[in-house]
Amino acid sequence: MPDFDMLVIGSGPGGQKAAIAAAKLGRRVAVIDRPDMVGGVSIHTGTIPSKTLREAVLYLTGLSQRDLYGQSYRLKEDITVADLTARTQHVVGREVDVIRNQLSRNHVSLFAGTGRFVDDHTVALREVTGNERLLSAQHIIIATGTRPARPASVEFDERTIMDSDNVLNLERVPRSMVIVGAGVIGMEYASMFAALGSKVTVVEQRPGMLDFCDVEVIESLKYHLRDLAVTFRFGETVAAVERHPRGTLTVLASGKKIPADAVMYSAGRQGLTDDLDLDKAGLSADRRGRITVDEHYRTEVPHIYAVGDVIGFPALAATSMEQGRTAAYHACGEPVSRMHGLQPIGIYTIPEISFIGRTEDQLTEDCVPFEVGISRYRELARGQIIGDSHGMLKLLVSPDDRTLLGVHCFGTGATELIHIGQSVMGCGGTVDYLVDAVFNYPTLAESYKVAALDATNKIRQIDRLRD
Repeated sequence: MPDFDMLVIGSGPGGQKAAIAAAKLGRRVAVIDRPDMVGGVSIHTGTIPSKTLREAVLYLTGLSQRDLYGQSYRLKEDITVADLTARTQHVVGREVDVIRNQLSRNHVSLFAGTGRFVDDHTVALREVTGNERLLSAQHIIIATGTRPARPASVEFDERTIMDSDNVLNLERVPRSMVIVGAGVIGMEYASMFAALGSKVTVVEQRPGMLDFCDVEVIESLKYHLRDLAVTFRFGETVAAVERHPRGTLTVLASGKKIPADAVMYSAGRQGLTDDLDLDKAGLSADRRGRITVDEHYRTEVPHIYAVGDVIGFPALAATSMEQGRTAAYHACGEPVSRMHGLQPIGIYTIPEISFIGRTEDQLTEDCVPFEVGISRYRELARGQIIGDSHGMLKLLVSPDDRTLLGVHCFGTGATELIHIGQSVMGCGGTVDYLVDAVFNYPTLAESYKVAALDATNKIRQIDRLRD
């Protein structure tokens, strides 16, 4: 008889939710993770610290209040790294306690150390003391997550040349900074350091950034970041990064040289599978360390599952949690619906971006007719009250059946606001529901009604011409 019904390798969002779900179904469950990484990368170096840092930046710089109190408004003049990390350390500590408590009260055994496969039902646990012990399980879930990908040609010192995992180790706020990669993580940190007053240069080999987002939203973000003195170098690749006593010099393939206090690489992520000895369980990973799974998150070996960032896109904490729960239910023979195709995307730049459904470009490419309804924060009383005159909400509406095809939001609270659109779309609702609904006033949620009226007025005009 195996030691456990389910063994989970990794305690991040996916692993944690898988373990809890199986425990709630009465199974004997264990989780393996390093003692300093309970909660995974998400809590220690990823989602939670970066979002907490963003809140600290917004609060201490007074950036979001400058429309009201003037461009020189700041809550604190000389912001130090200690000011920024105090809040982060507090939140991370509390979150780790919450997870430990959750695992404990659901009788999930937490083993401190790392795991590697001995065979397809057995994992060797290497404890922090160096001792090894074998743990067997009927089902195993791999939830090891990822680490930042590091080009072999760059010498990282984790102080002046770093990746997103050690950006919080900065000794001081840099006066200037080069960020290599204009993906989600790169743009989030670019906007944070720009808000702190760093002169940021973003280098990206592609011709643009965040190309899966709405074009109008990305143009707005670029405008805001340029306003904060961010320089973009699109279509450029880094040839070398030199470290000098007084800073760094980033040399581009085109010959340009960019001096800066610090360089941060944000060039994708690598699955943490190198040390798992996957071959001993009959498994393999691709060159980015990712594991292939089916719609139930099963690997090639049916009783071994993989969830979270280690399986690739979309690599979000929110989707990882649902993948973990779904995998655990399937392993335990519990009925479970497949994950809904409508997943919201949230990007915590300054201002933040969130969307669900398709973009205008995607609908045009698919030859799907749509009408656009827009609401701008500056026209809402709540927008004036909070000092956000740049935010906007965009609804993409089908003129045929009046359903929502996409919702795109840019500005304060975008990642919260998107869930109203998600609910309407998920329940098959129409734009008419939003027209007839009464929203609290003054709120940002009222933007749905304004945008819905804008879209339906345009549809009505077309219908009148046809009459």
